Amino acid sequence: MTSSKKNQDPIFDCLRCGDCCRGYGGTYVTPNDIGRIAAHIGEDPNSFQDRYCQMSGRRPVLAQAENGYCIFLKELCSIHPVKPRMCRRWPYIDAVLEDVQNWRMMAASCPGMRTDLPDAVIREHVARAIADEDEEQ
Repeated sequence: MTSSKKNQDPIFDCLRCGDCCRGYGGTYVTPNDIGRIAAHIGEDPNSFQDRYCQMSGRRPVLAQAENGYCIFLKELCSIHPVKPRMCRRWPYIDAVLEDVQNWRMMAASCPGMRTDLPDAVIREHVARAIADEDEEQ
């Protein structure tokens, strides 16, 4: 989903604070994400995972800098045009459809997320955003 669509959504307005780039279990990357990011930064995709990822179980996550933020966060995201699917979807994630309280918990660390709306409204917007993202893929 493009950021312009997100910024028009009445339940979320990205304030570019970077808080979503901080730890919280890591940003999973798929082989497709790795290929796109590696090409963007001029890195060999075969060595990308060793240099820029940590393992979480059997899945690679983007490494964190000493400050706890994603290693690709400078003042802004340095891989924004090719950011991982997980980042492109934020905060519109499947877990919100499973339990809308996940939205409210995530909002505790994201000042751009509205929590003053009924659960049905949040769920509807999240479902639509996920469907839109899936169509773009």
